[in-house]
Amino acid sequence: MSAIRQQLSTAGDLMLRPGQVLLPDGPRTGKAIVVRDGVFQRIDTVEAIARDFPEIVPIDLPNHLLMPGFVDTHTHLTQSLGKALVFGEPSEIFRRIWVPLEGSLNERMVYLSAKLAALEALRGGFTTAVDAGTRSKGHVGALVRAAGEVGLRSVVGFICNDLSGSAQIAEPGVILRQAEEHVSTYRQDPLIHPSLAISIPEAATDGMLKAVSELAAASGVVFQTHVNEHLVAVERSLAAKGLRPIEHLAHLGVLGPQVLLAHSTLVTPHELNLLRETGTAVAYNPVATLWKGNAVAPALQMAALGMRFGLGTDGTRADAFRLMDAAEGLQRAGFGLATGDSSCGGGWLWLDRATSGAADAAGLSHVTGSITEGLAADFLLVDLDRPEFTPSHDLTWELVRYGNRDQIDAVFTSGQLRLWQGWPIDWDARALLEEVRGETATAIAEAPIQRIHPLSEAHRRLGQYR
Repeated sequence: MSAIRQQLSTAGDLMLRPGQVLLPDGPRTGKAIVVRDGVFQRIDTVEAIARDFPEIVPIDLPNHLLMPGFVDTHTHLTQSLGKALVFGEPSEIFRRIWVPLEGSLNERMVYLSAKLAALEALRGGFTTAVDAGTRSKGHVGALVRAAGEVGLRSVVGFICNDLSGSAQIAEPGVILRQAEEHVSTYRQDPLIHPSLAISIPEAATDGMLKAVSELAAASGVVFQTHVNEHLVAVERSLAAKGLRPIEHLAHLGVLGPQVLLAHSTLVTPHELNLLRETGTAVAYNPVATLWKGNAVAPALQMAALGMRFGLGTDGTRADAFRLMDAAEGLQRAGFGLATGDSSCGGGWLWLDRATSGAADAAGLSHVTGSITEGLAADFLLVDLDRPEFTPSHDLTWELVRYGNRDQIDAVFTSGQLRLWQGWPIDWDARALLEEVRGETATAIAEAPIQRIHPLSEAHRRLGQYR
């Protein structure tokens, strides 16, 4: 395998001949792929590629699946230092844990957190992640630098809150100028794609919500916000505006194809119609629902309505295969059991919404998300010579239910090998882990975090569940 790694590490053209290729219409055998200048130059039969590219030495990978890298449509790269601090906590942990933690991080800790999170994402098969924006004090540049060094394609949000939920709140005019600068700074970056964000609708004035959404549409970037995730947030919106959060955004004219709404779990039929009619995209975050949510997003109904949505981690667990399993499993538990629906998407739906559908929701369908000529060569080599895939009868379903990150041998973004068997090939990840271990305790101690539950051992001594 070391010889294959060496071949894959070349800076030149690659001709790959895997056992199977996951194309937009499903897994196929007998295909070869040429990667040139960071994109899929040609996808054709083995014979046609050998004939037309005789100058490239082929790399044979008979026991591997070449598939598109996964796209995480919603995460928080600067929350990796907190991780298990939120386990077992009641909803709206952002108010008691994430906002205090992120707001207290200095530039160095933002960099370490983002680099750790980006490494975890690649290890889990995500070649692209949509970051919802950091609430730290103006350290977006540190986040971008970390993600770029690791090689994670990233949609990076710039938070435009003008009421609350950020470490610093500037004047509206200043916020919008900074937003324009953010878009301008990263517009031509090969791996970083700018985005604008407002944490939750109540963290901004109506004028700011509308202005940021319009700026995103005019700039051709995604506008992100969290909506309809927790009962208390829906009730606050009803009390303050007389409308539910999605209804309020629709009333303001904020919704549209440039908008990506995280969660949307507590949605009415009327709100689903509003999202469908406006072309608004949704990040379905099933693991977040399992760990701290109030409801399951009706993703099967969203699919039936033709709505745009992709899968997101919400910074929970960076394993794309287990994310798909959770996505399908929650739909079956939440809706399929009650209706006798045994397929709940047939496997292919979740694979699609974790790759090409997720890329569309993230505004990157023209860049990544599928093994298609002209798109960025963001892909995985998955080892199929494993007990989980033997015998193989339906590879699509098997990827959803049997796939796991330890089956990924290689992770590529922009045609460049980033990880081999879970570890970077050109930088010392273990040194990063050591540095994070050494510095995190102080960062956590200095943050005004409020936990409701004690850590596990103290919880055990209480002798009760809460």
